Amino acid sequence: MFAPIHPQQEQRLETLGQYGILDTPQEADFDDIVELASQICETPISLISLVADTRQWFKAKVGVSETETPLESSICSHVILEDDFVEIPDLLADQRTADNPLAHDEAAIRFYGGAKLVAPNGMPIGTLCVIDTKPRHLTELQRNALRVLSKQVMKMLELRLALHNQKILQAEMDHRVKNSLQSIASVVRIYSRTVDDENAKDALSALQRRIDAVATLHSELQTAEKPNLVDTRLYMQRVIELLQDGAPENIAITSNIDPVIVSSEHATNLAIIVSEFVANSIKHGFPNERAGKITIALRDLVDANFRLECRDDGIGSSSLADETPTRPQGIGMKLMTAAASGLGGTTKNDLTQDGSQLTVDFAIPTHI
Repeated sequence: MFAPIHPQQEQRLETLGQYGILDTPQEADFDDIVELASQICETPISLISLVADTRQWFKAKVGVSETETPLESSICSHVILEDDFVEIPDLLADQRTADNPLAHDEAAIRFYGGAKLVAPNGMPIGTLCVIDTKPRHLTELQRNALRVLSKQVMKMLELRLALHNQKILQAEMDHRVKNSLQSIASVVRIYSRTVDDENAKDALSALQRRIDAVATLHSELQTAEKPNLVDTRLYMQRVIELLQDGAPENIAITSNIDPVIVSSEHATNLAIIVSEFVANSIKHGFPNERAGKITIALRDLVDANFRLECRDDGIGSSSLADETPTRPQGIGMKLMTAAASGLGGTTKNDLTQDGSQLTVDFAIPTHI
């Protein structure tokens, strides 16, 4: 059945048109999103589908050859009228899709799961969706991953629009977003080895922190005087503000960042270390709403050598003689270690009666 027309159709179509995305060539950054969505959800088909006035057009696709379909066979035109996420376990058993021709042809599809693509003004312009040829259900991890990736699609569209309007930094945006998606894929692969709900939550939290850090980096690069170089004081302060916004009221995050100019790769690794340390401290260092403080410092030493210090005053080891940590050592530490390696640095992690401390010593090439 045809979906009803969106109640704010004129504004919705105007919003879609502003992005200038319809009928544009394939772009690797968007292709990476649908490839990742298909892998996470284990479906043969994944689409970034944009719902226009008479058709739905696919900006990126996995598992189909068509670039568009008419609205009479569009499931996404139903989804944009509903909640942020819609899952239809069996198309033939749902009144919205039971007569959809795509569910009855030779290559019939039977399952649909989609997260809305919502512009900053609240208008839905399409979906990030996954499709299967057999009835099924997604896991909660898969649903949440699609929600997160749909937000990443909108961030990419917003950046694309801003860079088009300003006619600057297009190449840098493409490079940064692609690297971001590769990092997201690595995180998801690490977490996919776990099966319990708690690990799934940790994975999605890490994924979102990574996306936030990259979005902040994009913003910083747009105002940078030199391409691909970032002022750590401005950048890290913005990262820490994001972390403070998401922290419980009983925890304060303070910083003392020296003004150091680093490459965007160095800035990303610094943000990963700080984000994962803060997340680990919040989760394990302050039980029962215990009040406390997390301190982040970046020191400019001598001869292009630098030190990142992350401290908290949460719970520590039970005694100075006890060498067994009282905090879990999980995937967050692996991410911090990998990021420190990306800096070419050495890491020291201490847990004492006074709390936790992570120190990373690294050097920056003189040509920067």
